[in-house]
Amino acid sequence: MFVQYQIDTFTQEVFGGNPAAVVPLDSWIPDDFLQKIAQENNLSETAFFVKEDEGYRLRWFTPTTEVDLCGHATLASAYVLFFILDYAEDVLTFHTRSGPLTVKKQGTLLEMDFPALSTTSTFEHIKLVEEGLGIKIVDLRKAGWDLLALVDTEEEVRRIRPAFDIIAKLPARGLVCSAPGKQVDFVSRFFGPQVGVPEDPVTGSAHTYLAPYWANILGKNELIAHQVSHRPGEVLLHVVSDRVLIRGNCKIFMEGKIYLA
Repeated sequence: MFVQYQIDTFTQEVFGGNPAAVVPLDSWIPDDFLQKIAQENNLSETAFFVKEDEGYRLRWFTPTTEVDLCGHATLASAYVLFFILDYAEDVLTFHTRSGPLTVKKQGTLLEMDFPALSTTSTFEHIKLVEEGLGIKIVDLRKAGWDLLALVDTEEEVRRIRPAFDIIAKLPARGLVCSAPGKQVDFVSRFFGPQVGVPEDPVTGSAHTYLAPYWANILGKNELIAHQVSHRPGEVLLHVVSDRVLIRGNCKIFMEGKIYLA
């Protein structure tokens, strides 16, 4: 039997932001069970962590696969440790497939320290991207594991009606569409049918390249971003050299028990 928590991230209210399941473990169980638990939860990510000598080993699973980096489930895992399991320090370290990631507690706000990723323009797959989004784009960029499509206005991002079967053909973890915001610095949406996540409500890891990109365009290092999905969320960002500080709030929605034979 295992305890599981469901945490709404990048939100100050339950039913907002991006929900993630978090399962603390005393030791690792077989990977096929980790994947089955994530599939059963059917959330964009389920996180599992185990205590190590220095920090915690953290892994993330979508309903179909293990992924290299997930922001909102890292935030959720830190919330569980800080506010439910009474982790005593104000900074904790997760060891992950993307290297060590630290999270700092600042009152109720949590701050993740992630590597900044650059983007490069590409002319590949533009037609497929426009067919998948149903809109014309002004630029397409390779961004880490993803493709970043840029448009001129927030309204264009909001009116996307994604064709997931087309987006799934793209050779990327997912497709992000972003534009300047009307009341915030920029907005975005994330589509990842390739990894079993048709649309992710708030994608922390995408801001490792969105933040540096928009910091350069807007000429500022402190940014406020909204992901304008059906469960919108707010992401506070600070670009510092080759790092991105990603800040957000969380709310616990549910605590339950998992029974495995």
